[in-house]
Amino acid sequence: MAVIKVLHVSDVHLEDGFPGVPFSSFLNKRLVGLANLRFRRRRVFADAEMKVEALAAFSKEHGVDLVICTGDYTALGTEPEIAYARKIIEPLTHAPLGFFTVPGNHDLYLRDTVEAGWFDQHFGGLMKNELPEYSVDGVWPQVWFPVEGLALVGINSARANPKASYSSGRVPDDQLDALARILDDPRLFEPFVMIATHYAPRLANGRPDRPAHGLENADELLEISAAARNGAILHGHIHWRYHVRVPETPLDLFCSGSTTHAGREGLWMYEIGDGAATATPGSWDQTRYVLEPDRLIELHP
Repeated sequence: MAVIKVLHVSDVHLEDGFPGVPFSSFLNKRLVGLANLRFRRRRVFADAEMKVEALAAFSKEHGVDLVICTGDYTALGTEPEIAYARKIIEPLTHAPLGFFTVPGNHDLYLRDTVEAGWFDQHFGGLMKNELPEYSVDGVWPQVWFPVEGLALVGINSARANPKASYSSGRVPDDQLDALARILDDPRLFEPFVMIATHYAPRLANGRPDRPAHGLENADELLEISAAARNGAILHGHIHWRYHVRVPETPLDLFCSGSTTHAGREGLWMYEIGDGAATATPGSWDQTRYVLEPDRLIELHP
């Protein structure tokens, strides 16, 4: 397998207003989210569109072969936001080997978002499954072999959270059962396996996130992931980039943080092939994204 470069980004939180969204759509948890946007989030994500454009330039400059985004394209999960986000990330989807994604909790914000299928309508063309015999919920879990020696598995851990104080996630039990069968398939024995989901199975300190914010069945996901021969778990949700190893799984955990959150911008660049795998962190230097090669991490495929 020739060495390929994989760019991992997350939580870009693109938002350009809510044209055409009826007032009644905000008479719920979105009202709290709207207040949060006005007083805090719009400020920290004010340059999100410009930074996504910079990501496309960064991708070309560094010869990225494949881009993975682990969700949270939007703020409040309305259809105009999702359509806008899909338009803005379009240049990133033209990497030579393509683009792979899962939704975040902000993309499936409330039941109206899920029931209307807005994320699937706009992002469904970017989701793919080469092992449909394991599908248990539409395309989920996604399984894709973009090149010999690499397997991508997408697990949907995001869901609607109507309570304003909750933003937790959960991988449906049938998806976890399917993941176990996928990792037991001989076609997954040799490739480097990248499991992508939105929620963090563990925080940077190796501990679980708090119940109201974290992944409810993180322990089960880690236990099942341990069957992978080699690979990594990629996620977002936590707006700080980090890497952690935990005893529950041999797979390294990589959080790209929020790639556009002012002062916290993060990403990971993986190089996989020739019997080796590395991960190099990246950050924002006020004008462009840059890699930090002195902090390279060697993985063990």
